[in-house]
Amino acid sequence: MDAGSHSISSEKKTRAAVQRQPLQEAGFRPYMPSLSTAPRKPSAKCYGDRFIPDRSAMDMDMAHYLLTEPRKNKENAAAASPSKEAYRRLLREKLLNNRTRILAFRNKPPEPENVSAADAVSSHQAKPAKQRRYIPQSAERTLDAPDLVDDYYLNLMDWGSSNLLSIALGDTMYLWDASNGSTSQLVTVDEDSGPITSVSWAPDGRHLAIGLNSSDIQLWDTSSSRLLRTLKGVHESRVGSLAWNNNILTTGGMDGRIVNNDVRIRDHAVQTYQGHSQEVCGLKWSGSGQQLASGGNDNLLHIWDVLMASSMPSAGRNQWLHRLEDHTAAVKALAWCPFQSNLLATGGGGSDRCIKFWNTHTGACLNSVDTGSQVCALLWNKNERELLSSHGFTKNQLTLWKYPSMVKMAELTGHTSRVLFMAQSPDGCTVASAAADETLRFWNVFGIPEVAKPAPKASHTGMFNSFNHIR
Repeated sequence: MDAGSHSISSEKKTRAAVQRQPLQEAGFRPYMPSLSTAPRKPSAKCYGDRFIPDRSAMDMDMAHYLLTEPRKNKENAAAASPSKEAYRRLLREKLLNNRTRILAFRNKPPEPENVSAADAVSSHQAKPAKQRRYIPQSAERTLDAPDLVDDYYLNLMDWGSSNLLSIALGDTMYLWDASNGSTSQLVTVDEDSGPITSVSWAPDGRHLAIGLNSSDIQLWDTSSSRLLRTLKGVHESRVGSLAWNNNILTTGGMDGRIVNNDVRIRDHAVQTYQGHSQEVCGLKWSGSGQQLASGGNDNLLHIWDVLMASSMPSAGRNQWLHRLEDHTAAVKALAWCPFQSNLLATGGGGSDRCIKFWNTHTGACLNSVDTGSQVCALLWNKNERELLSSHGFTKNQLTLWKYPSMVKMAELTGHTSRVLFMAQSPDGCTVASAAADETLRFWNVFGIPEVAKPAPKASHTGMFNSFNHIR
């Protein structure tokens, strides 16, 4: 069992009495230093090594004579006669041609090379090291999120492909438009049905699924703010987790059941997965849509294969592909790797505190890292081999890890209570975090992706491409 909802203290009740507008700025934006990484112009030139003269232009015999002649002259100065001095002077003029330099240079020494030119030459020889990305340590923006339910097992925030962030605050669903910062209220459910316990965007970024405490699931068209249908009788208690796979909406409830619902047909419940004995608090389909990961309050992690489900449509119940029992607390945080289809990261609750990595083809645990605190959510960087985790007591931080070394790259602090939910922007750069301190914070933790060069367009398209040229 992991810590679930918390009772509201008297201090929180007093604070709630002060009216706070949902999703409004909670404070001033902190000062952000310049992110410019342009190299500075060098203030002084850097010269190369000493110049080595051309030894082929040297006269070594002459050098030896000139070095030893002054010493001999001093020793024999007293004995030398004027006639001998005149003879030596004449010999020096005729034979030595009045040369006095010991070292001779055939050409002038080259001018010192510029630093940038030297760097340019070395860059062709070796690939330059990639600069470490700047990671801001404070949130870019902070919004108020009053009445956010402090419950570890729920999933109350999601960011859709149309750049709309949905967040459930008590009985009300709000939509925040990231393109202009505007806020709209989609629906407030009845007290008998609420509070809202889960939310998930369909892949089209237009339709939104909302799970309720009453066990119902609502489907909304957010472009027209219209309720399309309500799925009833799917679960016996609250629906705490949702996951889309094209037109299939998978729901997980407190009753331990996982149900595939085809939202296009009247009899929507098409498959049921039985494996958890307690509440299903985590659901995630893989990027290919072939495997489903589910985590529960029974400390179990299941991997389900869609082929197994489709091969037994009449049975109604399906056997798991892998049943993994390594975690020692509730498994809520699930994240499929974007660059390796069979790699899954999972996080355990307060009694476990571990992030584990799995090969979902074999069911093998590849690595386990003790983070020291409750793991509430996990997100992969779509552009780099990095993993972001959010935590509870004691630091209530977001931690960025380098994969696969699992070296800490940064710890982002600011929340004063456990960071229950995280969602990633469509471009993969910004992460939103919602915590029990009733604040919603935005972090530029994953940076700006490098612009990929466009692929050259083919001159011909179509299924008969290879037969366009006559031999």
